[in-house]
Amino acid sequence: MTPPPVLRIERLGKRYGATLALRDVTLEVAVGEIHALCGENGAGKSTLIKILAGVVRPDSGSITVGGKPLRFGVVGESERAGIAVMHQQPTVFPDLDAVDNLFVGHEKTRAGGWWLDRSAMRREAEATLAALGESFPVDIPVGNLPLAQRQMTALARALLQNCRLLILDEPTASLSARETAALHAAIDKLRQRDVAVLYVSHRLDELFSIATSVTVLRDGAHVLTSPLGAIDRAGLIQAMVGRGAAEQIVDRARQGDVAPSHPTPGRPMLCVERLGRAPTFYDVTFSASQGEIVGMAGLIGAGRSEIARAIFGIDRYDSGSVVVDGRRLGGGSVREAVQAGMALVPEDRHCEGLLASLAIDENISLAQLPRLSRWGFVRRREERAVVGEQIGQLSIKLGAPSDPVHTLSGGNQQKVVLGRWLSTTPRILLLDEPTRGVDVGAKAQIHHWIRRLAGQGMAILLISSDLPELLSLCDRIVVLRQGRVAGEFRRDEATAAQVMARALPDNPLPGIDQGILP
Repeated sequence: MTPPPVLRIERLGKRYGATLALRDVTLEVAVGEIHALCGENGAGKSTLIKILAGVVRPDSGSITVGGKPLRFGVVGESERAGIAVMHQQPTVFPDLDAVDNLFVGHEKTRAGGWWLDRSAMRREAEATLAALGESFPVDIPVGNLPLAQRQMTALARALLQNCRLLILDEPTASLSARETAALHAAIDKLRQRDVAVLYVSHRLDELFSIATSVTVLRDGAHVLTSPLGAIDRAGLIQAMVGRGAAEQIVDRARQGDVAPSHPTPGRPMLCVERLGRAPTFYDVTFSASQGEIVGMAGLIGAGRSEIARAIFGIDRYDSGSVVVDGRRLGGGSVREAVQAGMALVPEDRHCEGLLASLAIDENISLAQLPRLSRWGFVRRREERAVVGEQIGQLSIKLGAPSDPVHTLSGGNQQKVVLGRWLSTTPRILLLDEPTRGVDVGAKAQIHHWIRRLAGQGMAILLISSDLPELLSLCDRIVVLRQGRVAGEFRRDEATAAQVMARALPDNPLPGIDQGILP
């Protein structure tokens, strides 16, 4: 007798004001199945996950887990039903160490519950992380760890819950190839133990390699459920976007046949000379000219984001110089960098790019407040004009500009951060992982804007873990290895193999791919 599906969703609906986030969505996930969930940002995937986690209450429909109805809007009920969620952004307690993060709410005790059994928790935490290929110290605050290790901590906590249904929301967006392989191995072990997995990712090649079936949502509605063996990549993209243009743009980018945005760059706008900040990066030298897109490649931990932060004045550097259009910056001053015409779209949009408590329009106008304010009051008419221009130009999908920014999908949140800085008309734009965690359509739109901005004469530094993205967009690629510049390639000479060879450590571990994502 066939067991009932671990998860059955029937005619689920959810509305946020005028926005219909989900409408009559039906979905089943079988025992031991790895089921992919696809769709553009704004398709309803995040809303569906929040409902399953007990964070959001739907307006209609039903959910059963293992044949039993799930009580809506109660996180504890979802946990007791065996649902564990690893969100796209690591949901960790930054001031607690990894041990406390893994066992929060499920602590092990001894002496009849009078004392915490920290030794047992530490051993189990280290063993769980080791199974994921991690060996970082478990007794330091998780907030001090890199983003990838925070993500692995969140995954380890989900694995410790002995779940029946594991929901993974963009689990590899912040992981290296080695960590991704360890994650996939852990998922396969869970599948063999009859754990069902709902796997959300924009990395389509990854889905075809790990999942067995796929469900596609578009504009909040169910569009397709199919075995992955019965559909190809082109058909899956067509189901997601409902059009062919985005597919053509992304396929061209993957093949590296998109022409450079500005074949004859103008005068140098950003000159970085022998920049160093021990122990993260040393003796870094490169430049970016008007109309030029300069890529920065390297493994996670090579120092790419730290260099961008130093250039923008967030962190001070120990040695070297940053020169903008002939003017040497003092360093350590974001105000000075902005006044010089620089802008930064950071890697972690949730922690560093957005103010979640503010509305969409307030987030967009934030960088323009000095110009839009008079005697401490914001001139709302001018603010609406600035916000409306960016919403229109970047095609931001939203209900109303006054809606909270957290109601937007990941791709549209990224556009808000980009729009904030584009409203300042910068001359130099630093983009750190600008398409991480966004869908195929939003990625194509962001690529279009990067090319367009360079074509208008802006100098762009593009930091990305997506090697096809760098190869298709950049006029030059600077490769970092262990905090130092390991090479530089012009677009017409760069290949994936050459960039990878320069990025890898001198003595990589045999048989392990430590390469650039994906």
